[in-house]
Amino acid sequence: MRRNTARKVAGVALASAISVSAQGAAGDITKVGSTEVSAMMYLGNDEKVYILDKAENNAATINGHPAAAAVWDIASNKAELVEVSANPFCAAGFFLPDGSWATFGGNAATTRDPTQVTGITDYNGEGASPDYGIMDGRKAIRIVKPCTGSVSTWTKDCFEDTTNTMAAMRWYASTEALADGSIVIVGGMRYGGYINRSDKWFSDPASRDAVSQHSNAENTLEFWPPRPTAGTNGIVPSPFLVKAGALNTYAHTFLMPSGKLFMNANYSSVLVDTTTFQETALPDDPNQVVRVYPASAGVAMLPLTPENKYTPTMLFCGGTNALTDNEWGSYHSPMSNPWEKKASADCQRLTPEPLDKSTPKYEEDDEMSDPRTMGQFVILPDGTYLMINGARMGTAGYTTDTPTIKSLAEMPFYMSIATDPVYTPAIYNPSKPKGSRWSSDGLKTSAIPRLYHSTAILIPDGRVLVAGSNPGADVSLKADNIPYPTTYDAEYFYPPYWGKKRPEPSGVPKTLTYGGQYFQLTLAAGAYTDPNTAAAKTKVVLVRPGFTTHALTMGQRYLQLNSTYQVADDGKITLTVSQLPPNANLFTPGPSLIFVVVDGVPSVGTHLIVGSGKQEVQKTSAAVVLPASAQSTKFGAADLSDTSNADKTGAAGHRAGLWSGLVVGAFAAAAALFAL
Repeated sequence: MRRNTARKVAGVALASAISVSAQGAAGDITKVGSTEVSAMMYLGNDEKVYILDKAENNAATINGHPAAAAVWDIASNKAELVEVSANPFCAAGFFLPDGSWATFGGNAATTRDPTQVTGITDYNGEGASPDYGIMDGRKAIRIVKPCTGSVSTWTKDCFEDTTNTMAAMRWYASTEALADGSIVIVGGMRYGGYINRSDKWFSDPASRDAVSQHSNAENTLEFWPPRPTAGTNGIVPSPFLVKAGALNTYAHTFLMPSGKLFMNANYSSVLVDTTTFQETALPDDPNQVVRVYPASAGVAMLPLTPENKYTPTMLFCGGTNALTDNEWGSYHSPMSNPWEKKASADCQRLTPEPLDKSTPKYEEDDEMSDPRTMGQFVILPDGTYLMINGARMGTAGYTTDTPTIKSLAEMPFYMSIATDPVYTPAIYNPSKPKGSRWSSDGLKTSAIPRLYHSTAILIPDGRVLVAGSNPGADVSLKADNIPYPTTYDAEYFYPPYWGKKRPEPSGVPKTLTYGGQYFQLTLAAGAYTDPNTAAAKTKVVLVRPGFTTHALTMGQRYLQLNSTYQVADDGKITLTVSQLPPNANLFTPGPSLIFVVVDGVPSVGTHLIVGSGKQEVQKTSAAVVLPASAQSTKFGAADLSDTSNADKTGAAGHRAGLWSGLVVGAFAAAAALFAL
């Protein structure tokens, strides 16, 4: 991203007229301004959300060409345009240990072409496309050090560093960090489109090439910084991605406590040793529901807590199993009409590395009230999960034709292959009893269809920024009677805790370590009329909002720190809080938001750095046992009845410091287990 020398656009002027002091009520979805581009996102710091688009005919221009990137200021609800040098369309992204962000890959450079039904085509000339001022992004690594204040005041260090490149071209790749802060980059396409399968698969069956799809698929892994000793030129073949077949782009990836990489594609999953690259198969989805793009389910890791001994469990909700393998089609388009196929409402849990070494198996969870494709999970600081955006029918992606519809003019929803948008969000509470985990009570309905290329991300004050939707090859407008047009309107979703008294902790650290000496936070005397109860219902959590695109959020993770409390006779609450567990695989080094949550109501989050701030083996120390929790006798005994919509792990983490010893023991057991 480079300096903005853009003209002012009408959308920005309109946004400036919106009162930034206006507040929504709990459950509201409120339109707040224009993002100018539409819309991959990551939270760069406490002030800014970074937004990436593709090279297309956006009305907002910068340096004489359509903009493809912007920075959203949370305080003013305004977007400022910035340059991006290489086309980031369908890129991957992840944070780095020092708080920087890197985006990986994207699409080829494009140019206008009125002879094409889409109006655009690949640009094969040297350098940047003359129409869009953007270069081929398929090997690009764009590193940004997030800055604060107006873009007009930023120095050179605030803009993208483009000196690095990947070994392979990758479009629709995935990323995950390892314990040393290095990044593993997974899969993708070199060329392609709807799914990762060559058009020759059907037209010339005798020439089928499952490994590279005639040099279009990149069914491999690589690392950044590069590992020259891995594979060939740092590129490692992935048998799993090959076996998963055409439905393997934007794979779901999560690092496990053992250091192995969990990968999900098609309806299969695997654990990969990132040193030896040995693969261990996990059970297939019991209903063969496809969760990756373009089925595009909501997928997230459930909270890592002292109560569950920091054992990761994956939650999969939505996607589709309504298309046969042939109906998924190929790069060009589906071999069916996906908008006629209902998405799935199915939810499943999977714990890939059970502590008791039992065989991993899926556990059926509560169904969603609406089937969804392109529904996205956003982890909220109270430990609940917002499900937002998406459609009941079809899949992600777009096309200009199908086997039964021969022209764009005949397509029922222009290029979109999804319809029946879900306008009402839902909240999943993992700590509720089975059968009662989903609710939309009190949640308002949006007026904006959020389909392909829609996103949502948590911001520090606990709201969720919702943006995007662009189910077409280029910008399409409502004025042209497009049913699901390109959307620049941003919205804020206000969770159920909004409007309640917010905790105001003092003593929040700027850095955290893996094990070692605990730290203390305080809540002021008089902040709570019943401080014993407030303290007993308090937890301290780390939340990473991640990089969000295509209903997928890379790097999103929630970890509750172990803590105890002491209540003084004047009502002051002191929280004694452990550092992170001494295992960097659980929460890799880099930036995170920290929240203090009292009875389901979070403080305003702020960024800190976990680990050394460098890509290196992280130092670990033994966890220090916490002092026992202590209530004041001047106030009544704590009332631990459930009065919130949040999970109940806050009280569980405070039981007389008991969890301190259990957590240390759990990690000793885990170390022994994963050494076997």
